Amino acid sequence: MKNIVILGAGTAGTIMANKLANSLHHDEWKITIVDRDGEHHYQPGYLFIPFGIYRPGDVVKPRRDYLPRGIDIVFSSIDVIEPDQNQVRLSNKQVLLYDFLIIATGAHPQPDETEGLTGPGWQKNIFDFYTLEGTTALSRFFKHWEGGRLAINIVEMPIKCPVAPLEFAFLADWYFTEQGIRHKVEIEYVTPLPGAFTKPKASELLGDFLDRKNINLTADFATGNVDTEDQKLISWDEREVPYDVLISVPTNMGDASIQRSGFGDELNYVPTDRQTLRSKVKDNIFVIGDATDLPSSKAGSVAHFQADILFENLLSAIEERPLKAAFDGHANCFIESGFNKGLLIDFNYDTEPLPGKFPLPGIGPFSLLEETKMNHYGKMMFRWVYWNLLLRGAELPIEAEMTMAGKRR
Repeated sequence: MKNIVILGAGTAGTIMANKLANSLHHDEWKITIVDRDGEHHYQPGYLFIPFGIYRPGDVVKPRRDYLPRGIDIVFSSIDVIEPDQNQVRLSNKQVLLYDFLIIATGAHPQPDETEGLTGPGWQKNIFDFYTLEGTTALSRFFKHWEGGRLAINIVEMPIKCPVAPLEFAFLADWYFTEQGIRHKVEIEYVTPLPGAFTKPKASELLGDFLDRKNINLTADFATGNVDTEDQKLISWDEREVPYDVLISVPTNMGDASIQRSGFGDELNYVPTDRQTLRSKVKDNIFVIGDATDLPSSKAGSVAHFQADILFENLLSAIEERPLKAAFDGHANCFIESGFNKGLLIDFNYDTEPLPGKFPLPGIGPFSLLEETKMNHYGKMMFRWVYWNLLLRGAELPIEAEMTMAGKRR
């Protein structure tokens, strides 16, 4: 019996477990998946909790409900990966041997990396919305807040779901308008990027949206520390942004076990071939999702597209064939813009977001780089798609490789 071990039962790991369980012979291969607890979180749903659109119960379900029968599930954190011994040591003292290893350990907010961020104001007037604890605390706070300076700050890139902070700003504009206090709320979007987003064309469009919604943009802001006494963000070049409420997107880092294993970069992401998804650590280790060091977005759509590529390449590796499937950096993101409207962007390593129709050329029903109600409905429908199709490894009508069909240059 040969062993495949998957580290991480989030989006990427769960999809891979389902794909492999449906394809490999159970009398030849044992599949083991490891995660620290039994809860699966729909992380895109965190965005909606502060604004009363979702509740915590909408985004948390048991992991076992989405993992296939016949695989071993181990609930434990990871101590260390030992590639030379083809084994993983877990915190519960268990040792897992593998023939192939898939690292899907994700990315995690690390607010302690920024001086002052977790000081006296933490979850009082400083919040994150990238954790369930942070977003539910913020939900309670917003119910009684009467207005002031709201600063939304990305500490540094890369982060999970790069469009989520922009969506938060747009939803805040909508929410406080609905509450009748928008005129009492000054919103400032503070980013280390030179504009609103990582891609120039999309950045220009989204920057226009910030202007139209009366949201101030402070760009090229490299956050150094948070002064909780005087309530201000301070950059490394000593620029200051005052706040009454700070919404922080902290430094995101890979799992600490990657650092202990001695092969991650400075943020604990795993060196990965940008096309094959094979690790640069050892040939029988593959990496997927937010755990990679690739220059692609850390988003659920990317994990989905990577899973199709990794599945093909892992089967090739098992059969000792060349790895021919190539990931092109494809990302596809709905952007909630408030007032029951949204945008959609589709891009990859080499091609910026372009206008057009998606996924059917000329028909859509979704419009690229355009604000529509249909894009909002697509965003809201995705939660059902996620729980019922995507996690289970179902074939969706979107190719892993980005296509130019329907796009206009």
